[in-house]
Amino acid sequence: MPLLAEMGWGGLVQYPDTITWTDISQYVNQVQGVTITRGASDELSDAQPGTATLTLDNVDGRFTPGNAASPYYPFVRRNAPVRISVAIMPTRSGPAPYPLAQLADDFDNGVVDPALWTVSGGAVEAGGRLRLPMTPDGAVPGFSSLRQWTLTGSKLTAKFATVPAAGGSSSASVSMYVLSQTSGTRFRWRYTPINNELRAMSEVGSSDASPTVLTYNPIAHAWLRIREASGTVYFETSGDGFGWTVQRSLPTPAWVTTDQVQAQFAATRSGGTADVAEFDLVGAEIRPRFWGMVNEFPIDWQGLVSTVQVSCTDLFKRLNRLPTLRSMLAEEIITQDFSTIDGVVSAYYPLTEAAGATAAGDVSGSACPSLAVTQVGAGGTLAFGSDGVTETDESSALVTPSTATAGQYLTGDLGPTFQDRSNTYPQIVEAWIKTTTPGRAILGLYEPSLDHQFVLALNGSGVLTVEYTADGSALTVHTSNSGNLADGNWHHIVHDMNTRKIYVDGAFVNVTALIPDMYALRTLHVGGYRGARLFSGQIAHVAVMHVDGDIGAALASTHYAAGTTGCAGETADVRIERLARYAGVSSVTVWGSLHDPIASQGPAGSTVVARMRDVESTESARLFAERDWYGLAYQSRDLRYNPDPASEVFTIDYADLETGRVELADDDQKLINSVEASRPGGATQKVTAPSSIVAFGVYDPGSMSILKTSDNSVLDAAYWLVSRYANPEPELREVPIEAYTMPNYLDILDADISTYFSVNNMPSQAPADSMRVTVEGYTETIKERSHLIQFHTSTTITDSVWVLDDPTYSVLDSTTRLAY
Repeated sequence: MPLLAEMGWGGLVQYPDTITWTDISQYVNQVQGVTITRGASDELSDAQPGTATLTLDNVDGRFTPGNAASPYYPFVRRNAPVRISVAIMPTRSGPAPYPLAQLADDFDNGVVDPALWTVSGGAVEAGGRLRLPMTPDGAVPGFSSLRQWTLTGSKLTAKFATVPAAGGSSSASVSMYVLSQTSGTRFRWRYTPINNELRAMSEVGSSDASPTVLTYNPIAHAWLRIREASGTVYFETSGDGFGWTVQRSLPTPAWVTTDQVQAQFAATRSGGTADVAEFDLVGAEIRPRFWGMVNEFPIDWQGLVSTVQVSCTDLFKRLNRLPTLRSMLAEEIITQDFSTIDGVVSAYYPLTEAAGATAAGDVSGSACPSLAVTQVGAGGTLAFGSDGVTETDESSALVTPSTATAGQYLTGDLGPTFQDRSNTYPQIVEAWIKTTTPGRAILGLYEPSLDHQFVLALNGSGVLTVEYTADGSALTVHTSNSGNLADGNWHHIVHDMNTRKIYVDGAFVNVTALIPDMYALRTLHVGGYRGARLFSGQIAHVAVMHVDGDIGAALASTHYAAGTTGCAGETADVRIERLARYAGVSSVTVWGSLHDPIASQGPAGSTVVARMRDVESTESARLFAERDWYGLAYQSRDLRYNPDPASEVFTIDYADLETGRVELADDDQKLINSVEASRPGGATQKVTAPSSIVAFGVYDPGSMSILKTSDNSVLDAAYWLVSRYANPEPELREVPIEAYTMPNYLDILDADISTYFSVNNMPSQAPADSMRVTVEGYTETIKERSHLIQFHTSTTITDSVWVLDDPTYSVLDSTTRLAY
């Protein structure tokens, strides 16, 4: 059971696809072991940030921060990405021929195993790896297995641990083969360093006329696999040995079902400079245990012996350090999704400065200069701190001119970067306004030479107009069919230059079909245009995006909903994904199918984790970090409903538990029989369990406010809590297992939060012979030839729901609770 500890030196956790991982397993003290915590102590507690601790040998100073002699310098630093896995090496069983998946070697003892391999051409086992020296003389070093394996329903897996350089060679290649009994008939992964090419090949007569050709990626192609299943052969690659991508598939050739095959690793080079290719962990089954970042590298000396005890935390460390969120509207603008098109938020002026400010700042991250309060004529004011857009809890700018040509407005030169973007991509311009005065300009953008000008304004009837010129001539006016916007209400305006479409209050209005492209725009005026038509009213959330694609409709709809309703009514899974985007997390795995509508979280002032936890508690869901990726997992409550015994990840006998003492808990720790609940803007309601109150007294956790969109939903949520905990079942809360010694080791490692297993053959004094539990979290310690996992569990029956006439899920006062 090799431990696989890897560091992403120089990588950033928020960009996992760009991290190149370095194996540091040989430096981990496996006598002390690696300790990992994950999840929650029980189902009523939040999942805590996952942690890992490991001690590293620092005899050569490689893990000393700031040490220029370290091979990892200058990247030995806090927040370095780290991932930890275990590699389970299968054992051969039964008579030959064996499944090829049972060909397993970690190469850690420095001696070639003659029961597995024959070597040639100087190939050796060294440094914990299969090493193929690539010399300029064209020698072909290789590791070849005995011919005692079958590929049908099996696989050959290996980590491509060291990739050789081209080194000036005229030809060079590294190959992983599955060989048939016919010379030249084989499957082959071949890497060619000269052109950095990886080929998946099915050869007959030593050739393949149509191989799959990939540009080798050391991150995505770190692991290689050839697999056969149900009549199809798959060539697969992986970045971590756990999640695989099919690169080629083909019908299984006849020889696969008849021949005893041979595995071979070989390399060759002609000319150039000598180098090595290395493979590792042949046949390993990888199970990720932790993915996160290093908190610190504290150096410790005992005499002259140096070690580093590294502590690590999963992505919740980064999430918990994020600043307080702005309003949902502001976050939607700042984190606008450009994942499928080229685009950037070039300028964003929320206009939410405090009263007394004399300029408005850009918060897009594009470093545009601030907009200055500019006086024209005499009199008039521009004051910050007025009430803002409905659902933002943020202020706005109030413009009060004395006349249409006398007062104050905002002006700014947005700089050369903004101007360059205007020459590259069309712009989307948006703003919020509230006024009762028609015939005024809202904002304008122009080229310093005035050849190109673009203005959003209201005409004398309060109807939105778009004004423009592309040659310096008088402005052409396009009148929309927006209706009167000078009605004293907040309105959202979007103009998309990509499609020439106008949107008002989230809805399409019409098209400015004849407007030409606008280039070299650089100067922005807000609340008037070039000293005239000064706006009278409130303005907020002015943004300019440069975008190569049609996103105007989606942007207008989403931003309007965020500003007016806080996206109230969207389902919980969608809300979690939205909040994750605000935090810069693009990967959210959603489990389950029951996702209720969620109320507004529009106003500013809380953190992204707090908002996520509010959704989680509202839905009786589970939220935690993935253990194999920089991502979040969100599980709806129905994932735990009435688990199918066939879906248990494993079963274990009581006698196999790694403990001298097991406790069956039957206390009032989780007892709840009275709940008072409410929602924002809704009624306060109370649910009780009278028979429980008579028996045990009142157990009330305190009033709860949840993000439901109807009072009935609040009542359902309160009933669900009381019905589950008015009289909790006796339960096993801790289940310790020495997983390494168990024949179903892999199954045990697959157990994660909300999976379940059964403890069978309980002592005669137990209430039942078998007790099924749900995993809430665990603490594990991984050592050499030991893997102790302490599962934190709850009784699975807690989440059962009524199934009419079912012998298990229709037991009066026990499992007859209605699903919520």
